[in-house]
Amino acid sequence: MFPIIGLVVVFGMVFGGFMLAGGHFEVIIEAAPMEFMMIFGSAVGAMIISNDMHGLKGVMGGFGMVMSGPKWNKKDYSDLLALLFQLTKLMKTKGVVALEAHIEKPNESPIFQKYPKLCKDHFVVDFICDTLRMMTMNLDDPHQVEDAMEKQIEKHHHEALHPAHALQGMADGLPALGIVAAVLGIVKTMGAINEPPEVLGLMIGKALVGTFLGVFLAYGIVGPMASRLNSVIEHDAQFYKIIRDVLVAHLHGNAAQVSVEIGRGSVPSSMQPSFAQLEEALATAAEG
Repeated sequence: MFPIIGLVVVFGMVFGGFMLAGGHFEVIIEAAPMEFMMIFGSAVGAMIISNDMHGLKGVMGGFGMVMSGPKWNKKDYSDLLALLFQLTKLMKTKGVVALEAHIEKPNESPIFQKYPKLCKDHFVVDFICDTLRMMTMNLDDPHQVEDAMEKQIEKHHHEALHPAHALQGMADGLPALGIVAAVLGIVKTMGAINEPPEVLGLMIGKALVGTFLGVFLAYGIVGPMASRLNSVIEHDAQFYKIIRDVLVAHLHGNAAQVSVEIGRGSVPSSMQPSFAQLEEALATAAEG
């Protein structure tokens, strides 16, 4: 919703101001299609040159993330803490043997299957199961486990940020491509130097539309989208850090309740459940 409102404001302020200043849209409307094809088309081509197919698919998916916002909501954070509570409590009370069935086949685990949205995220499931599997193999040094988990998070985060970097690269190149289009317009104008001043003025105006479009697309649309995408990815990355915090707290010998409370402290403030809300979520999970 907010990205759409932002786009409406950008277009309204730029073109509304132009109209109120006495500008005429005829030149822009006539020149825009060809200029847009040259500028945005070449920007897309440059993106294709600098990315592989996986990266390009990520960029396409990134536009959806810009519009939808962060993937995880307040309930998802409570569900994650409840899931980790059940797994760490099971490990502490019944041992690793009871835990193995859940981490080896999470798609058949009654604990994991309580939270279908979490199970759809393969990294969440694999991250939890792989870490717990390391613990069952007697890797119980909290510092070693935390270091291994941090490396996995860093790798995943680096890959997740690629679409945002690609969009930002496009935004950085658009003003220069706008100048390229404008220069071509001036070259065209120089070829018609014998035309009357009113014709030359119109041709120069059309050429300058290229510079306008390049800067406008870069700083009014693509750049803000890249910034928004980067913000969404950074926000969602905190979800995985909570898994690290809870499991490392468990390795330090804390009770399951204490471990998830430590994890609750890492939840972004806007999504953080209160102590009472978390207690309710844990009680519901236990009853289930």
